[in-house]
Amino acid sequence: MSVQKLNAFSLTMIVIGLVIGMGIFRTASDAAKASITPEVFFTAWILGGLVALCGALTYAEIGSRYPITGGYYKVFSYAYHPSIAFALNCVIIISNSASLAGVALIGSDYLASVVAPGGMTDVGKSFIAITAILLFYGVNLLGLKMSSTTQNVLMLIKISLLLLIISSVFLLVPSLQSNHDSVAPVKSIDFLQSLGLALVAICFTYGGYQQTINFGEEVDNAKRTVPRGIVTGILIVISLYLMTNYVYYKVIGFDQLKEARGIASIIGEKLFGPIGKTIFSLLLFTAVLAYVNVLLLSNPRVMYAMADDQILPPIFKKKYGSHEVLTVSLTAFTVLTIIILFYANTFDRILGFVMFLDSIGMVSSAAALFYLRRKTQHLNETGIYQMKWFPLPTLFFIVAYLFVSGSILFNTPMMALIGTVVFVVFLILYFVIRKSRQIAN
Repeated sequence: MSVQKLNAFSLTMIVIGLVIGMGIFRTASDAAKASITPEVFFTAWILGGLVALCGALTYAEIGSRYPITGGYYKVFSYAYHPSIAFALNCVIIISNSASLAGVALIGSDYLASVVAPGGMTDVGKSFIAITAILLFYGVNLLGLKMSSTTQNVLMLIKISLLLLIISSVFLLVPSLQSNHDSVAPVKSIDFLQSLGLALVAICFTYGGYQQTINFGEEVDNAKRTVPRGIVTGILIVISLYLMTNYVYYKVIGFDQLKEARGIASIIGEKLFGPIGKTIFSLLLFTAVLAYVNVLLLSNPRVMYAMADDQILPPIFKKKYGSHEVLTVSLTAFTVLTIIILFYANTFDRILGFVMFLDSIGMVSSAAALFYLRRKTQHLNETGIYQMKWFPLPTLFFIVAYLFVSGSILFNTPMMALIGTVVFVVFLILYFVIRKSRQIAN
């Protein structure tokens, strides 16, 4: 029986799929609203790209030194304590479920505008979203090769959409208006506060690539392929994001971007009229499908790692059939997503408090590289990826995410408090589960 493995191209497409969800089509508006000037806006996107690149280099080495299925859980368990791994990853799984449910609903809005121009009920939109989730649940049941091939096709469509948006700056040049309005001098403290707020949305948009280390043992020649896939993928993402935001600024305008909704559809209509809006809406729904598929592909691996650590029941790590599908983990994550979908009106609030913990998780997991380097010195010079200029990129990444978490704490302390409480609840739950297991044995 042949074991299915991911090659470098498939892993690169997964990286891009994990990062490019619907964020680039929505959070550009949030980042513009948080930015007091265009300079702050572009500084935040460039800085966010540098942070993502430093993160990619850090996780590339973690993935090379510790190539194991469910790696984002395992690295916390190995470097810190299983309780930390359990609590943070439970929150992240819920966050990803909420994100998947919310994005599926956003996608259903785009499709509904095409199939029902007169309007569609919330129930109808929910039905579209659930259908999309169940469709890719079925694709993932067919095995890693089928789901990764599907992901490759969907990502090529999504990248083509972004390239079409980028091309609009050349196609619409005669009709573009100047966006260089005079701006009053900005105080340093206002600049930093505005930059921090913009970075919260932008770091969320750049995030996701760290989940690539969840595939560890399922990657062909993981020690080389994981670093190559992560770094190549994030460089493509950074290039696409910077060019796309420049186009938003030139075509829509900075002030209009602050209030814009359905950014890609606006550009589609500017390019090709009403038919362009329809085409772009359909392409955006396809972009949603890529995000649905990649989250259904990644998150069951975290549940597998928890079961392997004897926190979840052993059935969550059992692989079924000739394609070795994590059927129980996949089903559990799908059901959780559909349940959350019915409460998706709280999507923004869920992501608000989870972003605080996600930032702390990024800091903690990146810092684990110091421990891994010390414990795996025997792997040096054996062909694994070793970051140049270590520890500077990792330290820059850690400081940047501390800045983001500090910005959330300063501007929305209640969200940070709720996130911390949820983390503590899962931390206590870990020890309750452990204690009950000991009593049972």
